[in-house]
Amino acid sequence: MSTIFYGGLITPTSLTAYRALPRALLAVSRETGNIEWVEDDVPVGELQNVLARHGLVSEGVDIVELKLGEFLMPGFIDTHIHASQVPNIGSGQQHELLDWLSEVTFPMEARFADPGFAKRAYTTIIKRTIDYGSTTCCYYGTLHSQGTKVLADVIHNYGQRAFVGKCDMDRNSPDYYIEPSPQASIAATRDIIAHIRSFPPAQGTTEPLVRPILTPRFAISCTSELLSELGKLASSDPSLAIQTHISEKESEVVFTKQLFPASSLPLGETLKGKTHDTTYAGVYDAFGLLRQNTILAHAVHLEEAEVDIIKARRAGVSHCPTSNFNLRSGCARIGMLLDRGVKVGLGTDVSGGFSPSILTAVQHASMASKVVAMRASSPPPHTHFTDRQLSVPTLLYLATLGGAEVCDLQSRIGSLAPGKAFDALVVSIRSDAGNPAVWGADLDEELGVRGSGGEPGDEGGRGKTDVEELEGLLERFLFCGDDRNVRRVYVQGKLIGGKEFRS
Repeated sequence: MSTIFYGGLITPTSLTAYRALPRALLAVSRETGNIEWVEDDVPVGELQNVLARHGLVSEGVDIVELKLGEFLMPGFIDTHIHASQVPNIGSGQQHELLDWLSEVTFPMEARFADPGFAKRAYTTIIKRTIDYGSTTCCYYGTLHSQGTKVLADVIHNYGQRAFVGKCDMDRNSPDYYIEPSPQASIAATRDIIAHIRSFPPAQGTTEPLVRPILTPRFAISCTSELLSELGKLASSDPSLAIQTHISEKESEVVFTKQLFPASSLPLGETLKGKTHDTTYAGVYDAFGLLRQNTILAHAVHLEEAEVDIIKARRAGVSHCPTSNFNLRSGCARIGMLLDRGVKVGLGTDVSGGFSPSILTAVQHASMASKVVAMRASSPPPHTHFTDRQLSVPTLLYLATLGGAEVCDLQSRIGSLAPGKAFDALVVSIRSDAGNPAVWGADLDEELGVRGSGGEPGDEGGRGKTDVEELEGLLERFLFCGDDRNVRRVYVQGKLIGGKEFRS
């Protein structure tokens, strides 16, 4: 059996293009939650014929017909979020990174030592991220084994796709919030991995929705012994993803180099025949923690050699512009990374970022790219993205398929195509969504400004095709939308959230 969606559909195809289909027909298998097929353009009069061609009779088919101003799109992928920091959203705005950690963040994270507190908090935290349209999230837990198990349990019960990791941190943390030894940290990490891998796969599939991820908080918080043991664990299990921070603040970079002088690093594999210099990325690389399923958050102050290492190892970058603005860390040169072939997705970085919505990250990524462009004298020749503002297709890509690439899940999620999981949003750009910042398509229709207008000489219309109108709705959503415009959230074909969802 299948569920059929009929109406507007938007899906990314590259960093510079996406498909906008006003009359698409998409079939989702109820057994597997995968997309079975997509028909690009089906006029209303041809609907029955197209269904019949696929062996379906309309009377026995569940058809979800989207309204004017509604469209399907891939779910958002949040490649960097601290679940335990959501209660701190909007707090500590006066601080920069390291002071913010000690004054605001660590005290809150320490409370998650209580599993009861963790369950109460995470139950509402995860529901929020889902309702904002994040179908996949890369979550940092805390250093607590039991609390992080609770986080994974809550996510699994909600049906969200996620990576969940316990923070590894055995130095440069307060006495009340630090692990006693590298051995204790590794033992707890192994315990979390085993717990998450005990979850059954999604119904009708052989793949898990919730996956474990190694999470050295950042180099500053880890001894060489701990990083070495994490590297060994990673080497023994290539499927195990890795997430950490890199080059968020200049003072953090300086401190990292002081903690890890070149002479202290294992040689490991070299890049272009050179031994490791003391760079932030070089530290992770020396311990075997840079590879195709490594997610590096921030990357604001990368050195040239680090870009080469990250590209060579096929690691990905999580761009967190809201947090980078809020904590005064700087503007990452995302266009340069894209031109260099580095994978990039978006992260909310709650609560350095003050919103759990990837839409906010989209808006701030656009502004950050404009700041970078304004600072530059002119874009370098023979580049497409460097020192230029990010376009709507690029922003859409970073929020969806780019995030999937960073998570090494691009074959399963990030776009709406046959064979992929139906991780999708039904978006409403209508006045009845209740968001006063969004001008609804129904109001355009009421005022006669949709399409090409009416009688000859009537200048009321915008002169746009149906495709151009749908593209305009996407732009309104990305720049003015919020959770009220996310009407339904699907993961692996199952409805799990959105304003129309009733549990």
